[in-house]
Amino acid sequence: MVSTPTRTTAAKPAVVGNPAKNPGGQPAAKESAAPREASAEALPAGKLRRWYRGFWSALEGTGKSRNGSTYYLILGSTLALTAIGIMMVLSASSVEAIAAGESPYSAALKQGMFAAIGVFFMLVLSRVNVVWLKRFAWPALFAAMILLVLVLLVGRSTLGNQNWIDVGPFTFQPSEAAKLALALWMATVLHRKAKLLTHSKHALIPVGPGAVVIIGLILAGNDLGTAMIVMIITAAALFFAGVRLYVFGIAGIVLAAGTLILAITSPNRVCRILSWTGQTCADGSDVNYQSTNGLYGLASGGWFGVGLGQSRQKYSWIPEAHNDFIFAIIGEELGLVGTVVVLVLFAILGTAIYRVVAAQKDMFHRVLAGTIMVWLLGQATVNMAVVTGLAPVVGIPLPFISYGGSALLMSLCAIGVVLSLARAQMAPSLQSKRLFGLSLPRRTKSRGTGAGSKNPAPKNPAPQSPAPHNPARKRK
Repeated sequence: MVSTPTRTTAAKPAVVGNPAKNPGGQPAAKESAAPREASAEALPAGKLRRWYRGFWSALEGTGKSRNGSTYYLILGSTLALTAIGIMMVLSASSVEAIAAGESPYSAALKQGMFAAIGVFFMLVLSRVNVVWLKRFAWPALFAAMILLVLVLLVGRSTLGNQNWIDVGPFTFQPSEAAKLALALWMATVLHRKAKLLTHSKHALIPVGPGAVVIIGLILAGNDLGTAMIVMIITAAALFFAGVRLYVFGIAGIVLAAGTLILAITSPNRVCRILSWTGQTCADGSDVNYQSTNGLYGLASGGWFGVGLGQSRQKYSWIPEAHNDFIFAIIGEELGLVGTVVVLVLFAILGTAIYRVVAAQKDMFHRVLAGTIMVWLLGQATVNMAVVTGLAPVVGIPLPFISYGGSALLMSLCAIGVVLSLARAQMAPSLQSKRLFGLSLPRRTKSRGTGAGSKNPAPKNPAPQSPAPHNPARKRK
């Protein structure tokens, strides 16, 4: 039986010339692969990839000389978005506050207070080893479920959604805390089952039932928008854990069918969809007026806006303008330049977090950081799509900018977790060991003695015995 040759005779001398190094003819394969790689790098996509890698290498440094630029990009963009949010909340809420007989600074002061608390917890979490948070995964999930049940029992309903619990003069939204708790819990569970995730039943249990309970409790409060974000968070956790893609296809079909059923069974949601497509509702009302006036605000802003504090749409044309439609006020008062600045800040934040996610080798770190990235950027994308008329109106706030203490506090805490991972990539000499004047424990870098190591070093190692005395050495 004669086999058909797979290599040309011209390639044989290259193999014979160095038979000891590779008798199987692999050098010829490498030689043929090199031109293919060179041609791929010569393509526009290859040049863009090469430029991207060179840019980040020059910006971050390499190896142990990383300068922490990713850490400061995340921190700077987050603080900038938060500052813009406080400023725009003051501008957008002052008119309605005066009309209600309140101080025009009331909403902005509350937002600033929650921002200060959130920045404090963000900085504290940035100094905490993320592995230490695993012990809070299950308690945080159960606490989130209990709070969501309490919302249904003693919560306050506003604009058809029952999402808030009154705590003295403030209100708390447990569904925002449930996002971070669910992300932490899913990262912990998927990390423990890393070797079994090739099987669908292990990938979906218990992550699937846990997420379904959270989503069901949120939907019981008639908040479809937040439930959609939790669905995206769940899909992101499974994706970064490496679950097979056909699972997402099946889950997508199920979720699409469930969302369609929920939309059809609610007259309010059907009316919103009809208004979004340009039709009128059965009762003749137009519930899309909020989005329509938001587009008017964006259009009237022009290139540079009508001026900070000079919005016309906030005079009750856009109800609750400082909440979900604050992006329209930004476009009206600061113009296209202001909206582009916000978009660039979110792009910087997303790119920097992606750099942190891509550098993680541990599944727990990768799933947690990736889920937070998709949560914040996905929520921002949906909010902007609603304001610009690309999606039907759903109640989703713009992260860091929309009014809401619970959302801002949880978003800043989530950024603190990512900052902890980004800080671990910095050069050891740049990792500050003090926070607010307090000394913090050092990160252990040695092999086998890290925070997540299974074989930590003993607390009291046995003292080493001194070397035996050697008289011959002394005589020499």
